[in-house]
Amino acid sequence: MFRGINSATLDGKGRLAVPTRFRESVAASSEGKLVVTIDTQEKCLLMYPLGEWEIVQRKLEGLSNIGSQARLLQRLLIGHATDLALDAQGRILVPGMLRSYAELEKRLVLVGQGNKVEIWSESLWHGQMKNWLADASGDLQANGDEFTGLSV
Repeated sequence: MFRGINSATLDGKGRLAVPTRFRESVAASSEGKLVVTIDTQEKCLLMYPLGEWEIVQRKLEGLSNIGSQARLLQRLLIGHATDLALDAQGRILVPGMLRSYAELEKRLVLVGQGNKVEIWSESLWHGQMKNWLADASGDLQANGDEFTGLSV
């Protein structure tokens, strides 16, 4: 559903104009309804069409509440999940708490990840890209068996 990288901006009120190609997918699959939550591995946000988020939430709710790791994951992902809707101009208002978590400023990078879109601060994205590229060749060679049969 979502792929590719787009530059975006956050206006002074914290609104993000969703790129047209992402907006069309959201409109078709969830009538413009989105859920945004935090990423627990990186300082970015995750934006899901409502239907895709509901699948993720059911999986999270299905985890045993006995384990502290499962409770923590539920608390972070479901607890920060915020229902949003595209306005008439195709924008969403990103809540201040979520903007603060991801250190979002004016310039953003949106990264399609299949069923969701990552929302990154442009400066954090570029810093992470340098790290990932530096680590990629060694990591891919060390874990080569995992990727056997993958042709890119």
